[in-house]
Amino acid sequence: MNMRMNDTAFLKKADMVARLLEKLPRASVLFEPEDLRPWECDGLAAYRMVPGVVALPADEDEVRHVLQVARALKVPVVARGAGTGLSGGAYPLADGVLLSLAKMKKILSVDPASRTARVQPGVRNLAISEAAAPYGLYYAPDPSSQIACTIGGNVAENAGGVHCLKYGLTVNNVLRVRGFTIEGEPLEFGSEALDAPGFDLLALVTGSEGMLAVTTEVTVKLVPKPELARVIMASFADLEKAGDAVAAVIAAGIIPAGLEMMDQPATRAVEEFVHAGYDLDAAAILLCESDGTPEEVEEEIGRMTEVLNRAGATAIRVSESEAERLKFWSGRKAAFPAVGRISPDYYCMDGTIPRKRLGEVLQFIGEMEKKYGLRCPNVFHAGDGNLHPLILFDGNDPGELHRTEQFASEVLQKCIEVGGTITGEHGVGIEKINEMCVQFSPEELETFRRVKRAFDPEELLNPGKNIPTLHRCAEFGRMHVKRGQVPHPELPRF
Repeated sequence: MNMRMNDTAFLKKADMVARLLEKLPRASVLFEPEDLRPWECDGLAAYRMVPGVVALPADEDEVRHVLQVARALKVPVVARGAGTGLSGGAYPLADGVLLSLAKMKKILSVDPASRTARVQPGVRNLAISEAAAPYGLYYAPDPSSQIACTIGGNVAENAGGVHCLKYGLTVNNVLRVRGFTIEGEPLEFGSEALDAPGFDLLALVTGSEGMLAVTTEVTVKLVPKPELARVIMASFADLEKAGDAVAAVIAAGIIPAGLEMMDQPATRAVEEFVHAGYDLDAAAILLCESDGTPEEVEEEIGRMTEVLNRAGATAIRVSESEAERLKFWSGRKAAFPAVGRISPDYYCMDGTIPRKRLGEVLQFIGEMEKKYGLRCPNVFHAGDGNLHPLILFDGNDPGELHRTEQFASEVLQKCIEVGGTITGEHGVGIEKINEMCVQFSPEELETFRRVKRAFDPEELLNPGKNIPTLHRCAEFGRMHVKRGQVPHPELPRF
């Protein structure tokens, strides 16, 4: 074990590695610096920390052993899926264990009769739909990262996707979660029946960001694949009109399968990357999908077209084939890598607002672009008001990263101001920990801590994430007097 650290830390790490190796193979315990470097961040790459040890268990017994060793040595544990999360939820700890569930990737069963699938946490989101396809079924939540993100990570962050408006987030599509406490005790949340006795702890653990338990098995709902799906691409010459059109569609009693919005900077970046056929002259485009029987789709497409025309659409195109429908969606799903081609770095945000305030918040983001001198294309799940501003910056310039943090904080505070929330599907992690102090009172934050301590008394599971300390909020409150002056996200060390 080649490392430089004080004697106490060295001995503790050596003891931890030795105990882990009692049940895990040598290849499943990483501790040399060159092996640890690839695990230093998740999708929020602006913040990095080399973990103390990485453990890669292959089954539940090995997960239990890792947790029991960590608890015995009072070592913090950060669970990790594919590392595609964008809020730093899997940010590692220098003196902790990064517990990767990547090896646990078996689809244990697909039951077409009950329309469920039972899977391990390392199974990719898209792989569930691929396994269910022969039965005419699929798993509805479809994050943009669905080709890589894992179901365990989806549960941790309560992930959504472009079809979450009609089909719901992860919490609406999971029946049961099995996992372990930090003591290595097994837990089950929910049930494969229609309901479970007692409090709804399944909803509590979904979106808990690995702070309460480590997930080792998930039972998900499957839904029938629609006979037909078609997409409208509507163009607008004005961002506010596009935002008003979203509200008009919902007000008309229409719940599209997907209702997405992209502004002109985003569509231009995407079009150069995937050639989806977007209208590059439009200030914004909406993608509105209808699915169901051919008769249902025809009727709904007609109603949406009428609403969009009344709302001021300058052009409307409707997909004429499945290939064209997928082409329209390919652009939206490739938005993040597309902006990665035009900027050294980007900071992908996540906030949710009332639909009727879309135009106002987009104008505010435009003002922030001028204030901080940074570009910010916008893509979002317009149907449920879930924004994803993409702030472009150069991480080689520390000043730009700090301005990006200030920009992001102001946008999140604006979301709260208009009656929204600081996250819709990405979680809090370390990225939004300051803004938790704005959204919630000290009493509410203490209630969150009490819930965590009920599951994890010593606060060893993913500590320093999601729930800010009172000291942190006091510090942020002092700086919050002058809006825009914010400290860096809280980066825990042990």
